[in-house]
Amino acid sequence: MKIVAVAACTSGIAHTYIAKEKLIRAAEALGHTIHVETQGTIGTEDALTEQEIKDADVVILAVDIAITGMERFEGKRTVKVPTSLVVKAPKQIIQKIESELQKS
Repeated sequence: MKIVAVAACTSGIAHTYIAKEKLIRAAEALGHTIHVETQGTIGTEDALTEQEIKDADVVILAVDIAITGMERFEGKRTVKVPTSLVVKAPKQIIQKIESELQKS
């Protein structure tokens, strides 16, 4: 499965980057490819490309705040989860998404 994600927490510091790392580790451990953009206090880092978004099977929004660029994901299957949940259970989130995609 090809995944793109955006991570953004209320303070734009800790949970943003922890969520990014957890998503990357979990996706890779489960055999998926993933690209994670962060929107934090220092702005957007590792911005997703149009091609990465186009090729993605799913968009994970690990966000606690409104983010910029939502229009990029129009027409894509998106899953929104709080960063705290991603920090606690990243593999379970990805496995659930994988299961849902297989059903459809």
